[in-house]
Amino acid sequence: MIKKISIGIIVILIAIQFIPVEKNISNDETYHISKSYDIPDNVNTILKNACNDCHSNLTTYPWYSNIQPIGFWLNDHVNDGKRHLNFSEFINRPLAYQNHKLEETIEMVEENEMPLPSYTYLGLHSEAKLTSEEREILIDWAKDQMAMLKATYPADSLVRRRPTPPPAQ
Repeated sequence: MIKKISIGIIVILIAIQFIPVEKNISNDETYHISKSYDIPDNVNTILKNACNDCHSNLTTYPWYSNIQPIGFWLNDHVNDGKRHLNFSEFINRPLAYQNHKLEETIEMVEENEMPLPSYTYLGLHSEAKLTSEEREILIDWAKDQMAMLKATYPADSLVRRRPTPPPAQ
């Protein structure tokens, strides 16, 4: 019985190697954050090394992403990261969203929640491990961008509005 189960698992593992996974490699920068925001070279380097694989339209895939089910997991991880924040689509969103995402970036970096620890496990993506100095650079940059928005646009355009519930009947 164990032999049949083992053979079945091996067959399934071999079969899933042929299921294609759509890779995040469009690199469409039509609405990239850099089109409307100042991104100094040092910030751009930090974003490239620690953020863009999961938060842009261009992921640099490691060799093991071609092995399933790891590839499925990585693809899901990238799609989830882009769902939360996508620098490649950033300026295609309302100003309130942009301001909110900059605020969230500050919080996530301050609380060491980004980059995710799983992204750097076992020495993987060692360039993504942010030093205290890199964290401060990223936080200060995001704060500066929020200040620019506040100085440029009316305050009410920077506040996310919740849909008003319909009146009770």
